[in-house]
Amino acid sequence: MTNSDRIIVPLDVPDLESAIALLDLLPEVNFWKVGLELFVSSGAEILGILQERQKKSFLDLKFHDIPNTVAGACRSASRYQVDLLTLHATAGRQALTAAKGAISDLLSPPKLLAITVLTSLNARELALDLKIPLELSEYALNLALLGKESGIDGAVCSPQEVAQLRRVCGEDFLLVCPGVRPSWSSKGDQSRVMTPAQALKAGADYLVIGRPITGAEEPKVAWAKICQELADI
Repeated sequence: MTNSDRIIVPLDVPDLESAIALLDLLPEVNFWKVGLELFVSSGAEILGILQERQKKSFLDLKFHDIPNTVAGACRSASRYQVDLLTLHATAGRQALTAAKGAISDLLSPPKLLAITVLTSLNARELALDLKIPLELSEYALNLALLGKESGIDGAVCSPQEVAQLRRVCGEDFLLVCPGVRPSWSSKGDQSRVMTPAQALKAGADYLVIGRPITGAEEPKVAWAKICQELADI
């Protein structure tokens, strides 16, 4: 797998027509993320289109509910034959264990990823707004370990936490990092960021890179520029 295959590009668009236009614009991209906006507006049709085009898919719906509901949602989502699927670690141990159990008998289940701390949050918001009395990095690690102990395949974390999670959770624990921004792009609403090269060197398996590519004046040029930056590491 080349480093460009480790880039996941989000289809963060409002409708199916816009998603297909983006797929057509960037045929070089092999891994796409479908999140809440597109899935709620258009349903699962985009996942079928990705399969037809032999692309990998990351269904990022961040399930967070009682154990029975989370388990049922994960099993239902598995019918779409996606590669990655997310749920919030803060749903708790029972929900995480139930989710893994619900798909364990499937022939090709998706890899389940536990959401740790959203990359839009910073330490001040964690302490003052959410009343979490831990350092942000410690809290993210605790949530990742909860996922690992519950049988979850990996975690979604900021690149700023990825080195610690890799060290503690081991090489087989999948780590996917949003909040990745090339040095030449804007941070946007991301609070905890690294460049693509820094994130891979820190231990990330996959990088989610959206607006620096899809929001660029020339997305193909931005994609090629990032791939070139990663080619030599």
